[in-house]
Amino acid sequence: MSLFLFMLLVSILNPVVSHKSCDFPAVFNLGDSNSDTGGYASAFTPPTSPYGDTYFHMPARRFSDGRLTIDFIAEAFGLPFINAYLDSVGTNFSHGINFATAASTIRLPISVIPNGGFSPFYLGLQYSQFEQFKVRSQMIRKQGGLLASLMPKEEYFSKALYTFDIGQNDLGEGFFSNLTIQEVNASIPDIINKFSANIKNIYNLGARFFWVHNTGPIGCLPYVLVAFASAEKDPAGCLKPYNEVAQYFNLKLQESIAQLRNEFPSAAFTYVDIYSVKYSLFAEPQKHGFELPLVTCCGYGGEYNYSAAVLCGGTITVNGTEIFVGSCDNPSVRVVWDGIHFTEAANKFIFDQISTGSFSDPAVPLKQACQS
Repeated sequence: MSLFLFMLLVSILNPVVSHKSCDFPAVFNLGDSNSDTGGYASAFTPPTSPYGDTYFHMPARRFSDGRLTIDFIAEAFGLPFINAYLDSVGTNFSHGINFATAASTIRLPISVIPNGGFSPFYLGLQYSQFEQFKVRSQMIRKQGGLLASLMPKEEYFSKALYTFDIGQNDLGEGFFSNLTIQEVNASIPDIINKFSANIKNIYNLGARFFWVHNTGPIGCLPYVLVAFASAEKDPAGCLKPYNEVAQYFNLKLQESIAQLRNEFPSAAFTYVDIYSVKYSLFAEPQKHGFELPLVTCCGYGGEYNYSAAVLCGGTITVNGTEIFVGSCDNPSVRVVWDGIHFTEAANKFIFDQISTGSFSDPAVPLKQACQS
């Protein structure tokens, strides 16, 4: 029995309890590129076409061909898409704010852009930004005027849903720094401790409703498949040792959420097993309407249509001819967009699964996340 079917069976035997839906007036998000709606693009180089083409019909400062899971979460509550904190042009924070940036980690990375591949906006700095935003936004509201209407009301900070999707880059930093699998595993307890410390800090600023995604099957993504091609593969074609590290990270994360739940009984903490949903796309793609799950839609070269030498939206010269690295013909049936991130179609599938509560601990749907 597949892990995906097992989780569905568990949800049937332990049905989600029906409660009144929560009325979240805002969503505050912290994370990495899986939920970045413009932070990286504002601070560094924005992704170019064909990024965004499927839904927005133009680059939309997201690392996908369209919407991300966080966009579907906002839509589920009837809220506008959440603007990035770092985006200073045309932004409206009245219904939430997004502190996520691509390449972000939980811990302070060893090397940051431009001298390295990771964002300086690690989780601790995202928390500091949130701390400042809470104070400054209310100062602006008290001043009145047009800018006041673009800031969240004071009561929103205790009523909002706080979402988190971060950790993949902490594992990636270890792998690409030539640490052994054992050494990366050994770093995970400290990574999780740093995550928990930031959750506690955000709780102390008034947050009460937490929706926490675990990390996905990193060993199924082409950027890892290409870099560590000699590693053992599982039946889905994913790198087994690298996924086992992700699973260990998720185990420790789930334990930490349980501890936070005990420590702060007045808050609602929902742990979301996004790993199982994502892995099902690689293990049983046809069942879910997808094909070629390990092959990059927007990439160039090799078995996985991916090369770190030329990324989606770039150009490469082959035999004297300049080739534009563009999208595959039908992103709607593909899983991986650019070798690192998921397509809008995959993100929508992921959202549809996790929003039901079937992959949550406790088993509450997204719209009841204030009652867990």
